[in-house]
Amino acid sequence: MTTAPILCGEVGGCVFPAGIRDHEGVSETQDKPAAENPSESVTANANHVPATPDAPFKPVIAAKAAKRANASVIGMVIALLLCVLAFLPIVLMNPAPKGEGFRPDVDVAAIARNATGVAGFTPVTPDTGDTFKPNYARWESGTGSGVPTWEIGFLTPKENFIGLTQTSQANPTWVLQQTENLPVTGTRNAGGQEWELRDSGKEKRSMVLEYRGTTIVLSGTAKLDEFATLAAAVVKSAEQAPPASAPATATSSAQP
Repeated sequence: MTTAPILCGEVGGCVFPAGIRDHEGVSETQDKPAAENPSESVTANANHVPATPDAPFKPVIAAKAAKRANASVIGMVIALLLCVLAFLPIVLMNPAPKGEGFRPDVDVAAIARNATGVAGFTPVTPDTGDTFKPNYARWESGTGSGVPTWEIGFLTPKENFIGLTQTSQANPTWVLQQTENLPVTGTRNAGGQEWELRDSGKEKRSMVLEYRGTTIVLSGTAKLDEFATLAAAVVKSAEQAPPASAPATATSSAQP
């Protein structure tokens, strides 16, 4: 490797070759660190999000809106209290029956006396003591069936049901309707009378008796022993009443 000669003159002094000045000069890029890439710096700052603890979102309600909401709730509470106060006297005046054994107090004898005038016969009022509890007694005018009837409903000692129906205007169709077309299976003696027995072989059964001008039908889900007990009381009551007269029929006379 050859070194360029140094030329020195009397006036200007020594002149260094260009190549030596370049090598001896200090580069600005060597003294300064490499500049950071702007795009990389922006991306790093964008991706770096300081972690903050999760805070519950609290909606902000305007004061007027909050006041209206509170007023609506208060109004509903006041309306509910007014309704309760309005119905409270009705509930207190009509208390619910206490106990599962509650039964309505039905005065069968009094209702039968009121029905005697329109029935044309004295309705039976079987006396069974405290064993059979009547839950209704009424006179039906027969608007739908055409047959006016005296009716009593009984709850038996075994918590079954037997309905009594009596009329002086029975017909075969009416009897079939009252017994729900159950087949005749024989007879059963009760109270000294032979009752016609109609039995489904399951739960429902009926006993029918034509006695002293009326037809009496007992129907229900009770057992035969309970039917027999009630039937005997029915016969006893019918024996104490005067026989029913035959229903009046319309007649017309021809003019000569």
